[in-house]
Amino acid sequence: MKPDFEQFKDIPGTTIFTIEYARKGFWLNQFCMSLRTEANRKRFLANEREYLDEWQMTEEQKQAVLDRDFQKMLDNGGNVYFLSKIFASEGISYVEAVSTMTDSTLEEYKQMMIDGGRNIEGWRSKKERGEA
Repeated sequence: MKPDFEQFKDIPGTTIFTIEYARKGFWLNQFCMSLRTEANRKRFLANEREYLDEWQMTEEQKQAVLDRDFQKMLDNGGNVYFLSKIFASEGISYVEAVSTMTDSTLEEYKQMMIDGGRNIEGWRSKKERGEA
């Protein structure tokens, strides 16, 4: 029986990495894993577009990488643990990269986490915010 993840689609900032996302993001995630080696990181950072064109990613996935739009990468099948190879290649911390996926600055995001996470008021439903 396939689990029903529909109930989670209305929660902002929640992406359940399903088999569908895994299929959609296969080449994006393979690209990310290639950045484990120094030689590949250097090649990528020297000419990002040329390196990305070696992978069977969609144009939307490639553009998300070029824009460092981590939320767009997640939406296109990226797995956050694989995506971490991109920001680690540039010396960007996990917290800094994840903060770009929120409506807050890095400092606001860090304080939110210190305070125990997102406030229960105001950002619990995409429908309530008119996003869905």
